[in-house]
Amino acid sequence: MLQESVLVALLGAALAFAANALSPRGLQLTKNYFPGKTSTLPGPAAATNLTTVAGTRTNTPLELLSARLQANGLQLADSNQVMQLFHDPRREQDGVIFIDARNDDHYRAGHIPGAYHFDRFRPEQYLTNVLQVCLTAQQMVFYCNGGDCDDSEHAAIMLRDSMGIPKEKVFVYGGGLTEWATNGLPIELGLRNSGQLTNLVKPAAGSPVGQASRLPTPATKAEESKQ
Repeated sequence: MLQESVLVALLGAALAFAANALSPRGLQLTKNYFPGKTSTLPGPAAATNLTTVAGTRTNTPLELLSARLQANGLQLADSNQVMQLFHDPRREQDGVIFIDARNDDHYRAGHIPGAYHFDRFRPEQYLTNVLQVCLTAQQMVFYCNGGDCDDSEHAAIMLRDSMGIPKEKVFVYGGGLTEWATNGLPIELGLRNSGQLTNLVKPAAGSPVGQASRLPTPATKAEESKQ
């Protein structure tokens, strides 16, 4: 009876497999009908690549300067905007003014034509010269040497806050006189409106804006006069 039972079981299994194989709705014996959840998290290499890509975006010096000025309620003026303001007809009537925030030696050695002078370290010596024009000007551009020089930023804040000037009128020329001279723009020597204009530095072919340039100092001018 045991042998007959085994034989019947084997025949039944064979018939079942055969019927399943022939049926259009038969089950695929090699298919997993109850798969587990697969992980979608990136592996170590993928995570490293994502971190590298995310970390490659860095702020440029110009972006950092713009953010710092904005945090202090100041506006950054690029070279194109500065040129527009310089050629603005309102500048002839002090509707648009430029203010040089460097010391006296640097100012006399060369400044943007018609720029007023204000040394923030000696405000009492220059305040009377810029007081009235700052109150009536519609737009004012502060500058120094550019780059790491922040005299223009501090001078703008000092005059704006002490005189109650609306922040919308105040701009800081980030490139400063270095960029101005590198672009071959006119430089005024001596006092304001002295009429002594020169192009001390011609822009070299292919030179980037903001490249360092040499401006004459009183010492170098004295040496040149001796020669």
